[in-house]
Amino acid sequence: MPRHTRVAQALPTIWRVPDPLGERIAPLLAARDPPTRPGRPRSDARAAREAILSRRRRGVHWTQLPAAFPRDRSVHRTFQRGIARGVGDRLWATLVSEGAALGGGDGDEQSPGLFVGRRPTGDKQSRGLFVGHGAVGGDAVGPNPPDRGKKGVKRSLRGERTGGPGAGVGAGANGHDCQLLAQTIDASVVERPAPTPERPQHVCLDKGDDNPTGHTAVAAHGSVPPIRRIGEEKRDEHGETRSPARRWVGERTLAWLSKCRALLVRSAKKASNSLALLKLACILIWFRRVHQLCLLG
Repeated sequence: MPRHTRVAQALPTIWRVPDPLGERIAPLLAARDPPTRPGRPRSDARAAREAILSRRRRGVHWTQLPAAFPRDRSVHRTFQRGIARGVGDRLWATLVSEGAALGGGDGDEQSPGLFVGRRPTGDKQSRGLFVGHGAVGGDAVGPNPPDRGKKGVKRSLRGERTGGPGAGVGAGANGHDCQLLAQTIDASVVERPAPTPERPQHVCLDKGDDNPTGHTAVAAHGSVPPIRRIGEEKRDEHGETRSPARRWVGERTLAWLSKCRALLVRSAKKASNSLALLKLACILIWFRRVHQLCLLG
C-alpha cells in the first residue's frame, strides 16, 4: 500500500498578531522594552504590533495606516524602539531554535537565490538577493544597472535547507552579489555549529559567486563551497539535468518574501527600517513552520 504523508493545515494570511506569537513577544518586550515612568502612557502594545504587521503586508506609509490602529507616530516610535532593543532579532532566533528542536531545521547546507522588486520614485541554508528601488534621499541605495541606473537596494538572505531564513543584510543595488556573501554568513541569528569532518557546513552557491571573492568568503568560515561553475550544468549519472535544482529552495523562500509589499516595494528611507521589515517577514515564516511542526507532533 502507498505510504501516506501527514500534511499540517497551513495558517491563513496573518493580518493580526496570533495569540501564540503574542505570548512569545510579551516576555521579550517586558525584558527589553519596559514602560518608562514618569511619562505619557504608551499606546496599546498589541494594536501597535498589528499596525506594524499591516504596514509590512500592505507596503503603505505610516501615515496611511487604517484609522482603527493607533496614531502613526505612536506606531513608528514602537517600531523604532523594537529595532534599537533588538526585539526582532531575539524573537527570530527563538523561533529558529524552536523549529530546530522540533526537527524543522537543517543547517548543514546552504544555497542561494535572487528576486527583484520595484518601488515608486519619491543544516542547508539558502542565500538570496532582492533588488528594488530605494526611497528618495534614503541610505544604503545605489544605481541599479539593470534598471537604467535608477537608485535601488539589494537584500541578501540565507536560509535553512527546508527554506527557513536564517540571516539577512542589505546594501545598495550597485554592489556585486558576491560582496554581500561574507556579511550574509556573519549575520546568522543563531550560532552556527562548528564544521567537523563528519558533519561539514556546506554553502551551495550559484555561478555569480564563482570568483575569488566568493571562494574566499566561504573558506574564511570553514565551509564547503559547492559552487556551480560558469558554463557548467548539473547532470545525474544518466546525463540528465537534475530537477528540481538545489537552488530552488532559496528561490521558494524569496517567493514567500515577495508577497510582502513593504519588501517588494521599499518605501522606507532608513535602511534599518527596511531591514527590520525583512526580519519581521522571516519571523512570520518561522512562526508558520513551528505551528505546522507542532501539529505534526
